[in-house]
Order: sequence, then C-alpha cells, then structure tokens
Amino acid sequence: MSNKYSFSIKSVAIDKTQTQMVTVVAIAAVLTVFALMFAKTLLSEQSFQSRLIHADETASSQLTADTKAANQLTNYYNYFESHTTNILGGSSTGNGPQDGSNATIILDALPSQYDFPALASSITKIFNYLNLPNNSVSGSDLEATQGNVKASNNPQPIAMPFNFSVSGTSYTSIQDLVKTLEYSIRPIQIESMSISGSQNSMTISVQAQTYYQPGKIMGITNETVN
Repeated sequence: MSNKYSFSIKSVAIDKTQTQMVTVVAIAAVLTVFALMFAKTLLSEQSFQSRLIHADETASSQLTADTKAANQLTNYYNYFESHTTNILGGSSTGNGPQDGSNATIILDALPSQYDFPALASSITKIFNYLNLPNNSVSGSDLEATQGNVKASNNPQPIAMPFNFSVSGTSYTSIQDLVKTLEYSIRPIQIESMSISGSQNSMTISVQAQTYYQPGKIMGITNETVN
C-alpha cells in the first residue's frame, strides 16, 4: 500500500511540475511575442518620425527659398516698372501701339483669357494709328468654348484665328502695316495674305492668328507622410 501511495504522490508532483513548466513556457512565449510586436511598433514609429522630420525640414527649406525668391521678384518687378521708356522703346505712359507700362505690355502680349472683342479692338487701334480708315476685323468668336478654359499647373498657348482687310490704301501704307504688326505688343502670325489693286489704291486681306494662355496655378500643396 505504501508503494502505491508513494507512486501516486510522485505522479501528482510530476504533473504539477509539468503544468508549471507549460505555464512558464506559455507566459514566456506571450511575453516574447508582445516584446517583438512592441519592438516592431517602436521601429515603425521611429521610421515614421524620421520621415516626418525629413519632410518638415524639406518644407521649411523650400518655404525659406520661396520667401527669398518672392522678395527678389518684388524688387525686380518694381525696377522693371520704374522705367519711363518701355521694353519696346515706347513711352510707359503713352497711347501709341508701342506705348504702355512694361507690366501691361507683358499682359497684353499673352493674355490669360480668351477675349475676341479685345483682340479686334487692338487691331483696330493699329489701323487708326496708321490712318487706315477703310478696314475691318472679323473671325469666329469662340467665347462659348474657349471662355471656359481653366488655369492649370502647365498651361499652353492657345491660338486665336482672325481675319482683317484694309482697302483704298497705298503700297507704302501696306508696308507700314506689316512692319507694325511685326513689332506689335501682341504676337501676330500671318497665315496667308493677298494684295490687289493699283499702287495708290490697294486692298490687303489677311488670315492670321494670335495667342492667349490660361493662367498658371501657383499654390501650396499638402503632402501626406505615411
């Protein structure tokens, strides 16, 4: 009887020890997994913070450079506008075809919006300056389609076709007209031209095009750091 009782006590002790070992191993495994997950989280957080700091430093450097460039641009603009003689050699305050402030010349050279009536008015202004009364400017007003073109990050020039004619003028006046168009504030590309009549009573008909360019978007963008 004592042997059986002793064996039973030993069996219980062994089972208890095994249970404790399994428990210890299980707890150790859980702690190990937790430690690995925690370490992974810390590494991921550290990597994110590193990327965030780098992005912040890059944005700060870019902002500093942009601020400096904006100040320089303001100084250049003020200097550009301060001259009484513009870049075309005309008066900055006059009303001739080559007159006007430098900023106005730049804006008139390549407008940011489609405006056919303004184009016709500028061509007529050249005719009046050259004393060419018998003239006409025509073309298709595409305001319905071209007027909805929006500003973009990379705008491109868009052609504006038009026609004009001058009649009852001399050959010399036609030469002056062509030369004036070449030096016009707004670039004018002649596609075709026909001249008829006598030397002192000539008619010129021209198919040409000019351009406008939608505005460029200049804004501050947001960047997500993952």
